[in-house]
Amino acid sequence: MSMSRTLSVINPRTGETDYKITAVDAQGVAKVADRLRAAQPDWRAQGIDARGDALRSLADALDDGAKSVMDALEIDTGRRRLAQSEVQGVIGMLRGWAALAPTLLPEPDWVQGRAKPNFKHQTDYVPYQLTGVISPWNFPITLSFIDAVQALMAGSCVLIKPSEVTPRFADALLPIIAQAGLSDIIAFVQGDGATGAALIPNVDCVCFTGSVATGRKVALAAAENLIPANLELGGKDPLIITPSADMDRATSLALRASVLATGQACQSIERVYVPTNDYESFVKQISDKAHDISFNYPDISFGDIGPFIFYKQAAIASAQIEDAKSKGATVLSGGVVERHGGGYWMAPTVIRDVTHDMDIMREETFGPVIPVMAYDTIKDAIALANDTAFGLSGAVFAGSIEEAHTIGRQIDAGAISLMDGALTGQYFEAPKQSFKASGLGGSRMGADGFRRFFRQKAYIANTTCPLTIKDFSEDG
Repeated sequence: MSMSRTLSVINPRTGETDYKITAVDAQGVAKVADRLRAAQPDWRAQGIDARGDALRSLADALDDGAKSVMDALEIDTGRRRLAQSEVQGVIGMLRGWAALAPTLLPEPDWVQGRAKPNFKHQTDYVPYQLTGVISPWNFPITLSFIDAVQALMAGSCVLIKPSEVTPRFADALLPIIAQAGLSDIIAFVQGDGATGAALIPNVDCVCFTGSVATGRKVALAAAENLIPANLELGGKDPLIITPSADMDRATSLALRASVLATGQACQSIERVYVPTNDYESFVKQISDKAHDISFNYPDISFGDIGPFIFYKQAAIASAQIEDAKSKGATVLSGGVVERHGGGYWMAPTVIRDVTHDMDIMREETFGPVIPVMAYDTIKDAIALANDTAFGLSGAVFAGSIEEAHTIGRQIDAGAISLMDGALTGQYFEAPKQSFKASGLGGSRMGADGFRRFFRQKAYIANTTCPLTIKDFSEDG
């Protein structure tokens, strides 16, 4: 029996409940999954070029209807320019993968056997019939499509469960998907964790972006259902500044890479390591620059950073800051949760005199917080950067790319920005995987991001007479 639940949604700028969704239960998820599965054989049979044309049609429809989705996403996230950038980015993803994916699979040629030349084989690439995506609230449409587009091009149908914190954009997308004729190929199910849990038994592979704690649950559920899990989880990304670096550029870079999107990005810089001789100058410069950053309040069209999208994240950031202060750290800017218009806000928060026994240096913050720690030698800086349970990404800013590269090779993380920071939020062509507790599975970037949605199927042919049982006799 289907049981519907209504979930209230809070506007991050006003703090008011101004939207409701109906959570899809397990029976409802199964029904949508069955509809997608029924359509998948024809979707696959169309061939990759026709699928590319279909995704271009979706891109065109999204381009035409972009305003409705941008408006919904703006309310979801409390920010305008990044909402517009997200939608344009998805349009680019659709068109980009439609062009690139057909070039990424080898031709199905026969390969002669080496050990046994009378055999030959051919490889077929069979897409998963149904891919499940569970996406988070920080970049709602980007992270709904960052896996889905490649899966669709592979010939899979896709079922997406967006975050219940930011669900408005998905409802705005439904008529656009219908206009492109893809309602039986890609679908959304609204709901909370229970809906996400119900999705996993109904799909053939699952892609999840979110916290480590929830990622572990997804991985266990995937294992129980014997399906692959692609997980991108938390990070505590370090930035190492070297003595040869331009400190004016370094402070500007560290500020942007830490507080862009209010620090609510997986690839945000969350720890900064600076040479002892440059420390006092660095923290003064970056805190001075932090004071110049403004909220996009009361007018969303002006200002640099928005509110916390999810109000609970404000309490997490605040608790980490208080823990650091209680252990001897000093806050040079920001540091308190402000209430404006009912939302939760925090100014860029520079913290000095931090140590690795503070939560602010150990746990993911996901807020506009910049803890800065001094180091004596590059070896010390690398050891500090690697002293973490996470391994999502990191950054090095030095006097040259070559110097930065040498240090970056020693940082135990899946992507290293050289002479910049948080570049995985701007550049999507480089294959990378998450290290340590930051994730599991293949790269979602580059050619590997496409190929992970296939299983390899072998055709093995005997070009001579088959052996008989007598050929294996003990006395043969």
